[in-house]
Amino acid sequence: MMNVVLAGQYPVGTYEKLRAMLPREQFELKAVDTQEAYDAMTDAEIMILRIFKAPREVIARNPDLKMILRWGAGFDSVDIQAAGERGILVTNTPGANAGAVSELAVMLMLAVGRKLLCHTESLARGEWSKNTFLNSSFCLNNKLVGIVGGGNIGRQVAAKVQAFGARVQYYDPCRLPTELEETCRMTYVPLETLIETSDIITLHVPLLDSTRHMLGGEEMKRMKDGAIIINTARGGLVDDEALVRAVRSGKLAGAGLDGVEQEPLPAGDSLLAEPNIIVTPHIGGGTADIGDVIMPMLAQDIQDFAAGNEPKHVVNKAHLKSGPPV
Repeated sequence: MMNVVLAGQYPVGTYEKLRAMLPREQFELKAVDTQEAYDAMTDAEIMILRIFKAPREVIARNPDLKMILRWGAGFDSVDIQAAGERGILVTNTPGANAGAVSELAVMLMLAVGRKLLCHTESLARGEWSKNTFLNSSFCLNNKLVGIVGGGNIGRQVAAKVQAFGARVQYYDPCRLPTELEETCRMTYVPLETLIETSDIITLHVPLLDSTRHMLGGEEMKRMKDGAIIINTARGGLVDDEALVRAVRSGKLAGAGLDGVEQEPLPAGDSLLAEPNIIVTPHIGGGTADIGDVIMPMLAQDIQDFAAGNEPKHVVNKAHLKSGPPV
């Protein structure tokens, strides 16, 4: 019997639903929902992670670990090299949260463009702000949205903003096939062109050394006056300090961030002091119903592994030194 640990905090009913998907005669399922319990854990063979991280020391602390599954598409919270050195498979659930994240990205575009937070704060002060922000409020219709990253989330963002009447251009190091570009009505442009011409730039790429601060102070200077930045991917893609300066100076109209460089963000942070910047606490894929998409993917990968087959969603093949553990 294999010991499967559901580590982190999940929507209500996740444990019960996942328990029903994994045969009891093959798998023991244990929930670990506090940092203290996670730090003390040493017996995991298969580990499902949401919020909690798996650096080298966590991997070393669990000598029987054979597989790490990420609840979501991102896997930067796992040391995939350290896992690979031990022959531990790391998987993710690509595309499962694309709908939820793309919805949040569009929500932030609308909220920043229509000054939602500014109106809310004005009303809380007793100010009827009907005309206060009239000349600085804009809709998505006829805007040019620049999408950085043409994956599942980026393509869903494209479809949603087009429903509001926006046009879409995109950049990705791996350009999409022409047929897919035409189907999605996404025009490919170099990153420099996207930065300089987009009314809204929305980021949907992983955080790598090559993408850290891809929107920094110099890039912001080259952006259109009054442009908006949306980051529902990972903190660190945007230079947050440079962003605050650009918004306060009036160069940029604002930003919507679901990923920031310092998480959790402390009270009093400069990002929170600027009403034209809306910050959400990394909730892009955090909905009560997202598990209905993610859990079958996790269960299938676990059962494939237990049957001696390669799981579908392995992300660390390049780092597997000794092959998958047995």
